[in-house]
Amino acid sequence: MNRPVTVLVVDDEPQIRRVLRTTLTGQGYEVHDAKTGEDALEAVRLQRFDLVLLDMNMPGMGGTETCREIRESSEVAIIMLTVRNTEQDKVAALDAGADDYVTKPFSMRELIARVRALLRRQAMLAQTSARLVFSDDHLALDLDRPCVEVEGKSVTLSARELALLRALVVHRGRVRTRRQLLEEAWGGDEYIDPRTVDVHIRWLRKKLEPDSERPRYIETIRGLGYRFRA
Repeated sequence: MNRPVTVLVVDDEPQIRRVLRTTLTGQGYEVHDAKTGEDALEAVRLQRFDLVLLDMNMPGMGGTETCREIRESSEVAIIMLTVRNTEQDKVAALDAGADDYVTKPFSMRELIARVRALLRRQAMLAQTSARLVFSDDHLALDLDRPCVEVEGKSVTLSARELALLRALVVHRGRVRTRRQLLEEAWGGDEYIDPRTVDVHIRWLRKKLEPDSERPRYIETIRGLGYRFRA
């Protein structure tokens, strides 16, 4: 059973906290609230949240400072709520680590749409990040860092080799055509010969495979392309 999405509402105005709690609870979210930046930092320290709705203009520790403090220890999604709509305020919110911002007064339909969109993006990023990690008794990959090890020893790959390996690993278990790999690792340059992929695959196999002539990881699918075995 999946746990409910948890949201922390941070605003010094009780009425706004109450309205947001009622609306978000009605959407199936588990909602907690805090009235100061200090309370928000303590809540994030004690509990895992999926999303923080953070008022930018609170007295005391303002929303920008609170956001920056949260970002030092958490990757939680943050939407800043602000009564000001200037470019300077938007830049300040994003520079502090906010993922999005909504200007007050806002419609609840707009806010819920922003919340859903941000949570979808976060979920997709988490899935992609998880698929960029691979490890067995011979090969260890963490392509977010990036880190590549063979038999416990670090292996250096070129930027193009890393991009190609990433394109294979993120779609592990699925066949990728040469054209798809060109688009993902070379940016779809139409002047590059698709057979360039074959050359880089050979280089990757020599660096990563126990036996490059009998590849364990990067499999050739005749007439189609390549597949990183799951």
